[in-house]
Amino acid sequence: MKVLIIGGVAGGASAAARLRRLDEDAEIILFEKDEHISFANCGLPYYVGKVIKERDNLLVQTPEGMRERFNIDVRVQCEVKRIIRDKKSVEVYSHATGKTYCETYDKLILSPGAVPFKPNIPGLDHPRVFTLRNIPDVDAIKEFVDQLHPEKVVVVGAGFIGLEMAENLRRRDVEVTIVELADRILPSLDFEMAAIVHQHILEKNVNVIRNNGVHAFHHKDERTVVELTDGQRLYADMVILGIGVRPEVTLAKEAGLDLGVTGGIAADEFLRTSDPDIYAVGDAIEVKDFVSGNPALIPLAGPANKQGRIVANNICGREDRYVSTQGTAILKVFDMAVAVTGLNESFLKKYGIPYMKSISHSSSHAFYYPGSSGLSVKTLFNPEDGKLLGAQVVGSGSVDKTIDAFSIAIRAGMTVFDLEKLELSYAPPFSNAKTPVNIAGYVASNILRGDCNIYYWDDVAKLDPDKSVLVDVRTPFEHKMEGTIEGAINIPIDHLRARFDEIPKDKEIYVFCAIGLRAYVACRILVQKGFKVKNLSGGYKTYSAAYDTLHNIIL
Repeated sequence: MKVLIIGGVAGGASAAARLRRLDEDAEIILFEKDEHISFANCGLPYYVGKVIKERDNLLVQTPEGMRERFNIDVRVQCEVKRIIRDKKSVEVYSHATGKTYCETYDKLILSPGAVPFKPNIPGLDHPRVFTLRNIPDVDAIKEFVDQLHPEKVVVVGAGFIGLEMAENLRRRDVEVTIVELADRILPSLDFEMAAIVHQHILEKNVNVIRNNGVHAFHHKDERTVVELTDGQRLYADMVILGIGVRPEVTLAKEAGLDLGVTGGIAADEFLRTSDPDIYAVGDAIEVKDFVSGNPALIPLAGPANKQGRIVANNICGREDRYVSTQGTAILKVFDMAVAVTGLNESFLKKYGIPYMKSISHSSSHAFYYPGSSGLSVKTLFNPEDGKLLGAQVVGSGSVDKTIDAFSIAIRAGMTVFDLEKLELSYAPPFSNAKTPVNIAGYVASNILRGDCNIYYWDDVAKLDPDKSVLVDVRTPFEHKMEGTIEGAINIPIDHLRARFDEIPKDKEIYVFCAIGLRAYVACRILVQKGFKVKNLSGGYKTYSAAYDTLHNIIL
């Protein structure tokens, strides 16, 4: 059997290694148009920031290593220009020799990946405008920073790559401005969760411009003027584009293979394309979203690795299926981590999926053990049965293990009621007896059981003061020093029973505290005394971060 693989990195390289482990006699040829077949995409920004000091540490596997360990014919700087399906062959151009030749196959694996999205903006193609996707890209960026010492950099796009580049450029003492077209950084997060991260990066002296795009780049001498859509002009020594990627489907399209509705290569559950002898993996393919069942493009390294293994299994006669992608991801942003799994509110609305939401704040581990920090969790769930639909976690500690617990729970079809019952590890240096996952389950379950009605940060502006009363149940010190919601009366939770007469029973009572716990206790007290009460989900912590970000308030 002869198998050709177009493209390395996560999908192609893992397919090649798995093929050899299953079939020692197969002829395996891997084509890569660049010099590097397997490298750490996710580590590239940290090489610019000198967190990763040695370039070779980015190379997961070398052509020589693949040849020696797996007996794979690795051909770098060889670009497949055409797939000739009726002859089961490919046309290959060698950048090293300048020659073109053909190679036949029994089975073909496409792993072309994705390419940075580059909109049609005047001045985009210039040596001071960079994208980051591979080793040559990071070499060019790092050389520019090392040799020319830019003072000001504009990063276009506030997704994962944009924020990672902003952090690592700040490590190099570069002044960074991020420009984001959406109303928030990290559009994969819901607004109030992104707001927490937004406040954090402002504290790190990163400038953020939202709700604005780039109209043009004007280059003169050694500076670039970035003209925004509202006419604002930013001066920069270099520009980093981080506005997303698109699947690289040129070969597949020209070969007549079917594309999906999202524009990615269409592949079935066995990862076969519309040609049964051609498989496809990685960022180039359309997958099924796990929660909604809808077609999606989800470019992540984990799924690509799994797909490479599954393709190899199928080619070697071990039937294996790739069911769906959940979109679990995590990002370091200075001293914080941000993680997501499942769907956010935007996608739930897009797909017409009914949902409820809750926000909880916990400590990463026991508060009395040194080093504890805050952890914010948003849980999205079905209003009928509590089935988990998505989760977002932001904080400084234990973010990874918290999102992983949610990821497993969603994959297993669990509900918020199941989260209450999960037995998770506890010791003071590591977690709490009631872990953040348990707490999220308790909070969401209380809502579904009707123990506590809730309202959200963006409901506050809609409240009618003639029909409602805001009650801040924090201490007078918190109320005064940390700020409060305009118009709120301050009745500390421990004084509530003695001050019932200050709360009108003919109005709806909207209580809040710092994170929602004391207000929940207030809700239970007041409900049992005949009041109509709602608790602010996520408390004043969530409200203030979202409100300040919405109104561009910098503390």
